[in-house]
Amino acid sequence: MSQRPLALHPLTLSISLALMTGLTPSLARSAETPAPESWQQCAATTSNTDRLACFDAWALKQNPQTPPPATTWIAPVASAQDPAAQAPPSNAAPVIAVTETGLALTPTNGGCRDPRYSEMSRYFELEPGSDCGTFNFRGYRPMSVSVAVGDEVNQQPYSPSRGLATEQPYQKHEMRLQLSARTKIASGLLTGPTSTGKDSLWFGYSQQSYWQLFNSDISRPFRTTDHEPEVFYVYPTDAKLPFGWRWRYSGIGLVHQSNGQSNPLSRSWNRWYLMTGAELGNRWQVNAKIWKRIKESALEDDNPYIQDYIGRGEIKLGWNVNQQNYLSVTARGSLGQGKGSGRVEWLRTLGEGWNGGKSNLRLHVQLFSGYGDSLIDYNKKRTVLSVGLSLLDF
Repeated sequence: MSQRPLALHPLTLSISLALMTGLTPSLARSAETPAPESWQQCAATTSNTDRLACFDAWALKQNPQTPPPATTWIAPVASAQDPAAQAPPSNAAPVIAVTETGLALTPTNGGCRDPRYSEMSRYFELEPGSDCGTFNFRGYRPMSVSVAVGDEVNQQPYSPSRGLATEQPYQKHEMRLQLSARTKIASGLLTGPTSTGKDSLWFGYSQQSYWQLFNSDISRPFRTTDHEPEVFYVYPTDAKLPFGWRWRYSGIGLVHQSNGQSNPLSRSWNRWYLMTGAELGNRWQVNAKIWKRIKESALEDDNPYIQDYIGRGEIKLGWNVNQQNYLSVTARGSLGQGKGSGRVEWLRTLGEGWNGGKSNLRLHVQLFSGYGDSLIDYNKKRTVLSVGLSLLDF
């Protein structure tokens, strides 16, 4: 079946054209008319078409159809309380501190092992940050095992009050053993909790033995052993000195030293001392000590005039040459006596410590010349070279 094209009736076409003709001026006026200032202006319009167009224009003015401004995304800031924000990457390298002298320091467990504090501060725990608490076992003097060779050996010790001992065929080469430890028994006695320094009271014990290990003819005996318990107090006298030096501490102590032998080999004395120390960066240290012997009766005195031979004071200069090597010179003496002694030491670090820190094991070379290398030799001048291993402040 064929489809016929749609034809508009003449009357319908006429009506449509009339409506379009009537609406066109109104729409044109609406587009050209500016937006009204208020809705009352629209309400006053008489034409329904114009009134509707006016209200539309007024509504559009109140809510313009403009696109919202583009927003920029900002990453959230990690909170200081967020553990994930605080935690370093798992493969992060450890933080390395560097001293004024350029020596690299690896952090350890802190306190008296914290390399951010100077060597002297850590040794005497002079600051709250370098404190390791009380009743902990710490090294004092080097704990050492060494082979010692002297220019001579005292085969027949003598004391003016005890006479001559029986002569023994001792050899010039022997072993020297030294044990030394200390513990802090109190702190903060005179320094308050808010003080930048921290005082301390210590107890220490040292023991030095000469062992005739290579002398099989007389069954390898211990030639002599000296025992030295002491108690001392350290106060942090922190002050700047000329040329960049820093005064770090002062102290007072009481020490007993004896060899535990019976007459005529018995040797012992008691003394109190004053001490002080200063440092230049972490490279140089100076420690000084003067002492006064506590008097004994002539009947009890095993070693008369010992202070004239050993001296009434000492001064020690230490130098951290670099990360591995340390040199020191110690001089003892009494003014006007012409006696005393000198000691030169070289220590070289061996191996590596915990967490990559500095090892406490040292190659220890020492040269001593003078009086008082041991109590039995207090009045016998002797020169001794020793080479061995030492453990420092374990």
